[in-house]
Amino acid sequence: MSKKNTTYNQITAKMIIVILLITLALAFAYTEYIKRDVIINLAKVDAKKTSRLVFESMYSAMQKGWNKDDIQEVIHRLNKVDENLEINVYRSEKVAEIFGDIENDRLVRTTNERVKSTFNGQETLDIVNSDIIKYYFPVIANDKCKSCHTNAVAGDVLGVININYPITDLKISLNDMINLFLIFIVCFSIIIFILLFLNFNKYLLAPINNFIKTANIIKKSTDIKQRVTIDHDINEIQSMQVIFNEMLDSIEHQFYYDHLTGLKNRRALLEDLDDPKDLLFMIINIDKFEQINNLYGDEVGDKILLEYKNKFKELLPSTAILYKMHADEFGVVSHGTLDLEEFENIASYIISHLGKYEFKVSDEKTIFINLTIGISHGTTLLLPNADMALKLAKKDKKHYLTYTEEMRSLKDYENRLSWTQRLMRAIDDDKIVPLFQPIFDCNTMKIIKYEALMRIKSEDNDFIAPIHFLDISKENKIYSKLTLIMLQKTFAICKETDYKFSINLTKDDMLNSEIIVFIENEFKKSDFASNITFEILESEGISDYDEIINFITIVKKYGATISIDDFGTGYSSFEHLLKLNFDYLKIDSSMIKNIDKDEKSQLVTKTIVEFAKKIGVKTIAEFVSSKNILSKVQEFDIDYAQGYYLGEPTSLDEKK
Repeated sequence: MSKKNTTYNQITAKMIIVILLITLALAFAYTEYIKRDVIINLAKVDAKKTSRLVFESMYSAMQKGWNKDDIQEVIHRLNKVDENLEINVYRSEKVAEIFGDIENDRLVRTTNERVKSTFNGQETLDIVNSDIIKYYFPVIANDKCKSCHTNAVAGDVLGVININYPITDLKISLNDMINLFLIFIVCFSIIIFILLFLNFNKYLLAPINNFIKTANIIKKSTDIKQRVTIDHDINEIQSMQVIFNEMLDSIEHQFYYDHLTGLKNRRALLEDLDDPKDLLFMIINIDKFEQINNLYGDEVGDKILLEYKNKFKELLPSTAILYKMHADEFGVVSHGTLDLEEFENIASYIISHLGKYEFKVSDEKTIFINLTIGISHGTTLLLPNADMALKLAKKDKKHYLTYTEEMRSLKDYENRLSWTQRLMRAIDDDKIVPLFQPIFDCNTMKIIKYEALMRIKSEDNDFIAPIHFLDISKENKIYSKLTLIMLQKTFAICKETDYKFSINLTKDDMLNSEIIVFIENEFKKSDFASNITFEILESEGISDYDEIINFITIVKKYGATISIDDFGTGYSSFEHLLKLNFDYLKIDSSMIKNIDKDEKSQLVTKTIVEFAKKIGVKTIAEFVSSKNILSKVQEFDIDYAQGYYLGEPTSLDEKK
């Protein structure tokens, strides 16, 4: 049986009813207390006054010499004043001894406990019910009384006046009424506060806090597949939960599903492929879809995609999952229910049914659409492998291909071949250019020279760094041509300016006779060699020192200087390096980039700086990428610094 839900309106109504009942109960109890207090105090006062009036009336009569019958007549007449008022007077034994006893007085003195108590000198108030009280007033003798009551002494009780007093018309004072109202309001407010706090905390604050905590967990985990689940019987909280979860459903659907086809999208595919299971995957590409879309418009393109989705659903087995990827691509995943041969048969089946699909653009126009499929299998790299198979299938004019390891080797070969062709075009189109990064004096923070860095200028006017093509250029014997271009362009700029430049050379460059001849001829023609520093890559591990020393001797003869680059990598043999007669030592970036926080980098750097100072060469820190690193470089007394914090590589035109 399902638990019945409630609402905040119902909770509020329940609280109000409970508060009202409790408050009314308290008010009733307090009213009864006030009523009894009034009876005890106010009614007693009135009764006492009446009793004294009765006594004074009787005393006046006795002074005039009235006998007991006269006194009884006075009492009888007083009882007629108010039909609800009853007055009785009982004489004591001492009064009876002198003036004679009355039978009723004797009976009451011996049988009525209230009268007995009053004869002992105590005022007595007896509350009979909510309408009547009985008050017993002792008449106590004083010195005046002894003139008549010769047998009495002061303090003796000579009689008891009993008044049966009505309290139906008793009025409560204004102060009492105000106080009662104030107490009622205070009690009501306190009870409301307590109940509101307890109930709102239980039914409102606690559920909302739980709701917020759960929502925050979902937000922090960035897993939009989670849902809020709070076990609570409040309709409003459940409505919030439903709305929030429906919102997450909507976001998840937009995040993981293609809005046109309703299929899972590429993002969902990537997450599903991330599961390390043995899977089969295919990419189905609609050939020349972009051209069709451009020619006939998005509306026709959308109709084609929807029609293909429906056709694929009909042809694929129920165990396969269809995805919508890029504009012209669908993906299919099979989770182990098929083997590779069966999966390839499905691809062949799709091609045979839809490979030459006729789509009617209008009554007069029909277009034929082709498909190409790339297949991959395994636990990793399913998407890139299928994409590679797809591209090769298009290139080879095949309907579908399944990825093999040979394709990866072929792809690498094509990549190298593509870069080789691109490098050759860059050389022919004069796209090999130097960019210049400033080198600063660490003391004056002024630029002392620029390092020439090789780049390829792309068609988009971007600059491509050597990391993308350096190894390929060396494999294909192109690197020496690139070095010659860099030398030619840097030397040309150096001749026209007062700037100093440093240029990187590999050991192969320094052993290349064409490069050596070019440098020497240029130095002979113009007097600019003193503005050139050649940076030798120590990280390459120099083995033929005699040939390198020969190169250094030639260039230094004209005034050029030598810098050992990347010092701190390779084998860094101090003994061999001392043979090279160098002028600068450039500390490797692996040391400098962590020098502000790594103690080992600091220790090695200090050792290099001390070594350089002892042999009389200047030090250069590269990869200075922050203020903290620059501060450490200056602290360690390194002479020069360069890096992106100080200046990026740019053309000299931008520096003017």
